[in-house]
Amino acid sequence: MNATVELPLWLVILVVVLSAIAALDRILVPSVRWFFRRRMEQAVARLNARLERPIAPFKLARRHDMILRLAYDPKVMQAVAEQAAEAGIPPNVAAEQARDYAAEIVPAFSATMYFGFAVQLARWITRAFYEVRIGSVSETLDRIDRDATVVFVMNHRSNMDYVLVTWLIADRQAISYAVGEWARVWPLSRLIRGMGAYFIRRGSRNTLYRRVLARYVQMAASEGVAQAIFPEGGLSLDGKVGAARLGLLSYFVAGFDPAGRDVLFVPVGLAYDRVLEDRVLVEAADTGQRRFRPTVVGAAAFSARMLWRMLRGNFPGFGATAAGFGAPVSLRAFMAESGAGAGGDAGGDPVAALGAEMMARIVRSVPVLPVPLVAAALGAGDAGALAARVADLVRRLEADGASLRLHPGGLDETLRRALRHLQRRGMIGPDLQVRAGKEGLVAFYAAPVLQRLERADAATRQT
Repeated sequence: MNATVELPLWLVILVVVLSAIAALDRILVPSVRWFFRRRMEQAVARLNARLERPIAPFKLARRHDMILRLAYDPKVMQAVAEQAAEAGIPPNVAAEQARDYAAEIVPAFSATMYFGFAVQLARWITRAFYEVRIGSVSETLDRIDRDATVVFVMNHRSNMDYVLVTWLIADRQAISYAVGEWARVWPLSRLIRGMGAYFIRRGSRNTLYRRVLARYVQMAASEGVAQAIFPEGGLSLDGKVGAARLGLLSYFVAGFDPAGRDVLFVPVGLAYDRVLEDRVLVEAADTGQRRFRPTVVGAAAFSARMLWRMLRGNFPGFGATAAGFGAPVSLRAFMAESGAGAGGDAGGDPVAALGAEMMARIVRSVPVLPVPLVAAALGAGDAGALAARVADLVRRLEADGASLRLHPGGLDETLRRALRHLQRRGMIGPDLQVRAGKEGLVAFYAAPVLQRLERADAATRQT
């Protein structure tokens, strides 16, 4: 028992290292993890005390647990069995695919990252680039049932949409975005996951993937997680509010239980005096090639150029931006009126009807800003004729109940600033005529105003 044992030095070092790792794993790491977990829970409790809608516990669950919960959901397991039978593969292979899809979809929400970093960054970026003219946020959201799940349904004008809306409602709740594959680039993907966004493969035909995605959307909705979706499926190429793609809306309808928590769809219309991607979007509309993605180098060069101009004090800004919030649509009331029961069964197509209704409400929610207003009025004639056309458009828009977010200095100042913006970007000349080759860009900005007036005229004719 007292005999001496000689060991090589390398073996002694290895034993000491392994013992230290075991001690850390069994004693120190759990204590440190508990300490930080406790601090996070206290921070979330303080945060929930000032938010109008507290963060849903579903968002705060550990990501690993949520992946397992989604992968082993009964409906997902049923989809796994069907996939295995249809594709002729072992069930365990299909189950592994489902787990991979779940890991791809499920976010990793961090309240510290969302409210401590992302919201502050969103506020700084928005105010640095734009003059923000907030619409009727309180008038709409204050009337919403606090127990209902809120889904913001928005038109997609720019990648700034995420930044703008995140900031505008940061004092009310945290929202989970449905984000396309463009954002699955490291390290951007880590930031977006930390903000609670979930990635979706737009246009995917994989049945198992769609079933896993549908169950995540439905589980989040049933747990009260506020979400934000862009039903157009991508950025608008012509400036108009497009038709809805019904994928995500169909998931909400299919998983809705009339006896459970209601889902309220809030239409949100977004508008900009300058869309950062405008030239890329107009070019894509001309070529018919929707698959476009700005290069990292190009985006970095643009950001550096704007930052340099800010530091030198000669950055004129991108004009105004605004968001308009329309009257929400209760899914429970909508399903009752359409005669659909649980799961969306009805004689007609309630999903298509819901999509058409939401897009029509978004068109009416888009605020009118100076540049789109003046772009819609451009034509033959001098400055006096242009001013008269702008005044006529304002009269028609006011009669239709549009939200006008013009310059506080009045119509003359609105016209002056819009013309200066259009001339600075080379879209019109000193004679106030659209320059050759810039017609598509001018039409891009005029589109939301003209679309609103076209719908108003059509409604008047029907009446």
